[in-house]
Amino acid sequence: MTEAAIQHPATEPEMLSLRVLARLLDYPGEALQGAAGEMIELIDAERRLPAALRTALMDWCQRLAEADLLELQAEYVALFDKGRSTSLLLFEHVHGESRDRGQAMVDLLAEYRAAGFELDARELPDYLPLFLEYLSTRPEADIGRWLGEIRHILALLVARLEERDADHALVPLALLALIGAEGDVDAHRDSVKEEAPDDTPEALDEVWEEEAVRFSAASDQDCALQSAEGRRLAERKQAVPSDPVRIMPGSGPADRGPTER
Repeated sequence: MTEAAIQHPATEPEMLSLRVLARLLDYPGEALQGAAGEMIELIDAERRLPAALRTALMDWCQRLAEADLLELQAEYVALFDKGRSTSLLLFEHVHGESRDRGQAMVDLLAEYRAAGFELDARELPDYLPLFLEYLSTRPEADIGRWLGEIRHILALLVARLEERDADHALVPLALLALIGAEGDVDAHRDSVKEEAPDDTPEALDEVWEEEAVRFSAASDQDCALQSAEGRRLAERKQAVPSDPVRIMPGSGPADRGPTER
């Protein structure tokens, strides 16, 4: 879980719904299933999200609690660890495996440290659940700025996850809803339908060949990034046979409609 990968000061009121969204994108375990009830309560209390989206997220939490854990884990690996189109590493969608990605992660890590955050080596700085945990403690203006900067990545993720009928699409969709940008997904749905699958055996073989070449890279930074990502993927395999935008203001209990949960 990413909670163990980050240390942070408790100086800001936390937007706990962002932590719930982070957990929903993390590798599923018994802790996730056991926390389903609490997550449902926190989502229900998030007045910034539309009622229909809150209901969909809460229903998903209930399904997670009742599902077979090994099946959940196998589905997660198939969705996120085979191919790059649904990668939860944000900068992979922008920079691929270029050295620009390494610099972007260095810059993001500096942002974390300036805010008093320290990460261990388990996850890369641009891992989306980790990034959301960081955002959960930031002021709303910072949250809106960051979500605005990655809105194009979030919209692409929604379209690709929807194409695979994955409940996980609800998370980036909820993040877009926080800044009133759900409509961004429409620009990607048609193009995503035309994308060649990158999770076939042939496509995966090509990726492994590229990785073999990259491990001979002269850059120590490249090697460090590869080993961090490699450890994360290995752990999972063993476990399974930039536009600033204001966040939509939350409404009070008096504004709760009769049809909302």
